Amino acid sequence: MAKYERTFSGDFDSCLDRLHKGILGGSASASFEDGSDYSAGGIRCAVRVYERYSMIGGNRVSLNLTLVGDGERLFLSAITSGGSQAVFFKCNTLGEESFLDSLRQIAEVL
Repeated sequence: MAKYERTFSGDFDSCLDRLHKGILGGSASASFEDGSDYSAGGIRCAVRVYERYSMIGGNRVSLNLTLVGDGERLFLSAITSGGSQAVFFKCNTLGEESFLDSLRQIAEVL
């Protein structure tokens, strides 16, 4: 499991759209699995789940993205999982790190 979190300013819808398109465009095997949106008062929350094939690990890796917005104040949390092939302990998590790095590159320019 790998995690990336960042607080920044921006337009919620624009940032979510750029993250979504960037993740799907960053890998031929990336897919959007499902999502959920919630709002209460001025707070918005979007959860997205993506998968892609990891050639390094020879398996599929998932990325869970959560974007929370309060006006232009945004918080992004992204967690990857599924890159290990071991039964009792995690080994070879390079696929998870690689998937997260692709998101990090998109998020750092928002």
